[in-house]
Amino acid sequence: MAATQTVAQSPQFCKLTDSTAEIRSVVVPSVLKPRRGVVTLFGYGIRVSVDRGHLVVEDGVGPDRYRGRFPRVGHGLERLVIISSDGMVSLAALRWLADQDAAFVMLDRDGSVLATTGPVCSSDARLRRAQALAAQSGADLTIARELISRKLAGQERVARDKLHDSATGQAIAGYRLELAEAYTLDAVRSLESKGAAAYWAAWRDVQVIFPKKDLPGIPDHWRTFSTRKSPLSGSPRLAANPVNAMLNYLYALLESEARLAAAALGLDPGLGFIHVDTPARDSLACDLMEPVRPQVDAYVLDWISQQPLSRSSFFEQRDGNCRLMAPFAVRLTDTVPMLARAVAPFAEWVARTLWSGRRRVDSNSPISTRLTQRHRREAKGSEPPLSIPRVPRPQTLCRGCGKEIAPEHSHCAECARTVSAERMGGHRTYWTAV
Repeated sequence: MAATQTVAQSPQFCKLTDSTAEIRSVVVPSVLKPRRGVVTLFGYGIRVSVDRGHLVVEDGVGPDRYRGRFPRVGHGLERLVIISSDGMVSLAALRWLADQDAAFVMLDRDGSVLATTGPVCSSDARLRRAQALAAQSGADLTIARELISRKLAGQERVARDKLHDSATGQAIAGYRLELAEAYTLDAVRSLESKGAAAYWAAWRDVQVIFPKKDLPGIPDHWRTFSTRKSPLSGSPRLAANPVNAMLNYLYALLESEARLAAAALGLDPGLGFIHVDTPARDSLACDLMEPVRPQVDAYVLDWISQQPLSRSSFFEQRDGNCRLMAPFAVRLTDTVPMLARAVAPFAEWVARTLWSGRRRVDSNSPISTRLTQRHRREAKGSEPPLSIPRVPRPQTLCRGCGKEIAPEHSHCAECARTVSAERMGGHRTYWTAV
């Protein structure tokens, strides 16, 4: 019974049948194609298998259990994201995904990445050797400077444009200029750390909006961002409020896309430059995340500044750890295509930099641009356009009751009447007093 309360399920676009009766097909053409190429499974008892050439996915609890089937042709599936530690994924299903160039991502309930598999290119030992010898060629410092420079530039834009804090933006710009004089990785890491401290300090007083109906049940520390460090862990892990829980989850999605991008180019995701070698961490994937993090931050800031968050989208564990409920996590997973396109140019640039930094450079470079298709566009005589990912629209909730409404409104019909009556009542009271 506890599982049903904490892992609420909602019908998704990919779920075609309902197990409250016998499993049967539902002919609704619009639900046969995954939304933005992503299918997310959340909860207990997940099953992913192959039946007569179709990928079959199941999730949900009790009466809210659903099943979906995807054929080999016209399925539209690019990512299968599983947020659970209970269930079954068959070898045939993994092979089906590999054959269809679809990626498989498994996340823990706290947002950490457990496993990723996806399309990979043919292995080239020369590229991986160049990656391992980057410290000798000097490519590691070049890569670290560029990635951190892009990250600081993004943080500066967020501070100026989103937080309206020009002083913090100016301070971060100063740290970015100092990167030109950073001749060691430790110096680059120090400037990144200083920029991060100034950046997150500017977030301290960011207000979080909740519907009026939810306010009595909202803890005080949920109403402001406060700090990126959780009081439960002393680090960003184990978020204690909704905004940090959203950031942790989106960063986990970004990390999985960075892993997939590195593997697709023949790089070793675990051999990084900015992040030091640590057991059970893909340091290169963490490096590739850095310049894209400000885009995630801007997305979250836009969401919480424009729309209220529903109390039902989050639950608090007994230790105070704030977690996402299933429907809200599924909605955030819509950002996967955006994150994949954002990290792709940086992954390809790192591969080219490593290849060009080798002592012996071949005339024909094997570095592909399969992520951005840059070479194909150049061969056609056109400049590769800047990739502008389509940002998913935040969920629009009524500011009174929290019900989902159309994007152009701020209140549902019932709450709008109440607000209008309160305003008219206030005007009448004012004129009576005069």
